[in-house]
Amino acid sequence: MSTYIWILIIIVTVMALYLLFYTYSVARAQKVKAGYDSTIDDSVKEHPYLKNLIFVSLLLGRFWLPVLFLLCFSIVIRRRFQYHEIFFLL
Repeated sequence: MSTYIWILIIIVTVMALYLLFYTYSVARAQKVKAGYDSTIDDSVKEHPYLKNLIFVSLLLGRFWLPVLFLLCFSIVIRRRFQYHEIFFLL
């Protein structure tokens, strides 16, 4: 595998581990006092999508991972071809 793929794998792994750690820390900090049903925190009511880690991970996966892939792909193409050969591919 190329070096860029390994860098992308490391970035995704670190991001996944951070989100997993953040999920467990939030769950530990907000233990439910009276069972399963409790009041919703005010910060969650103000920003329901930003405080939900599922939406954050979908946003990262939908927008940032393709951008990183295209960036790595463009670097590989630039090294493989000369600049004047790239225009013939378009």
